[in-house]
Amino acid sequence: MKNRVNIGIIGFGTIGSSVVKLLLERRRFFRERTGIDLNLSIVCDKDLKSKRDVSVPKGMLTKDVDRVISAPEIDIVVELIGGIHPAKEIIIKSLCSGKHVVTANKYLLAAEGDDVFKQAKENKRQVLFEASVAGGVPIVKAIREGMVANTFSSILGILNGTSNYILSQMSTEGTSFKAALKEAQQKGYAEKDPSLDIRGLDSAHKLSILSFLAFGKRVPLNEIHVEGIENISPLDIKYAAELGYVVKLLAIAKRYGKELEIRVHPTLLPSENLLSSVSGIYNAIFVDADLVGKQVFYGEGAGKLPTASAVLSDIMGLAYTIVYCNESNKYVAPERAEIDKVRKMDDVRARYYVHFSAIDKPGVLARIADLLGQYNISISSVVQKERRAGQIIPIIMLTHEAREKDMQDALKKINRLKTIKRKSAFIRLEK
Repeated sequence: MKNRVNIGIIGFGTIGSSVVKLLLERRRFFRERTGIDLNLSIVCDKDLKSKRDVSVPKGMLTKDVDRVISAPEIDIVVELIGGIHPAKEIIIKSLCSGKHVVTANKYLLAAEGDDVFKQAKENKRQVLFEASVAGGVPIVKAIREGMVANTFSSILGILNGTSNYILSQMSTEGTSFKAALKEAQQKGYAEKDPSLDIRGLDSAHKLSILSFLAFGKRVPLNEIHVEGIENISPLDIKYAAELGYVVKLLAIAKRYGKELEIRVHPTLLPSENLLSSVSGIYNAIFVDADLVGKQVFYGEGAGKLPTASAVLSDIMGLAYTIVYCNESNKYVAPERAEIDKVRKMDDVRARYYVHFSAIDKPGVLARIADLLGQYNISISSVVQKERRAGQIIPIIMLTHEAREKDMQDALKKINRLKTIKRKSAFIRLEK
């Protein structure tokens, strides 16, 4: 029986170098724990001169991707370069060459996953991707295998550590968005270009993968409603806290019969909600399913060691298959008939927090309430923060559940009132 599994890694950056280091330093540890010898055979990267915290024999290094893909002895190719191209081509060529693949590439899987999984199926090979969603949090395996007997009703997740860190700092320190972002960059939590994180796109990529696994429906990225945190103000975080709420960038997927609602945006959560206490760079995913009930998965969603841990978990999972099972055709999640359509954002129903900046004069509040009423939006509570006759004051409202399009249309009319001096801010609520 073969117990050695040969591994080729493409991408020798922060995550790749961590995976390489652990494979080299813990080879004996893995062999003693599992009976399988994980043998790192080759490491590929276009930059082999930059300093890393791991020493690799020169003969193991290459700039030639084909040396990894075409090598007959390689059992598993680990893709860690990110992006769609050339990562997609590398993965597909690897599958066609008889290799299994491990990847952390959430963008590729969210945007072009169908092509990748089709090739895996045709070539009877596996693609594993635990590290693509929440770093070291084992949510992919939990949904795909641990809860395979369940029917899922909802997934709510804090899936981006950068945005969560920024919102946490704004909440606890009262800092501005720009100041919190700068601090996150200085600490290495945010990229030089943080747009994927702060605009909610990274969370949308991860939610696309989770919804596919849980609900069997691949939702194109352009059908996921996405809003970021760049317009959240410290004042709204402060006012929300006074009302007993915490602001989080939330990824939401909910099932209503055969209809799926899927969106990413800043959200107010009650302070007693478990997700409200998730701070800093941590991720958390709340899952509601019929057999296991409500589950929460929590941990560091990024960072080289948590992500490397998830990559190594997938490598070992494939190694077990290669050594013990002799059955390599393990499909990811066949498209199922559970979901017929994706609900349009206009038809989503939610409660709302709304911050109006209005001139303090008689009749203003009544006029706002009247316009909301015209669009079937009822008010749950109102707080007028200050009284300064003739000056601009904040009016904070919480509404009962309303339809998104009705709220958007009502706000357009309200914002045109002469007594409203700034565009009204609104944030959706979840229980």
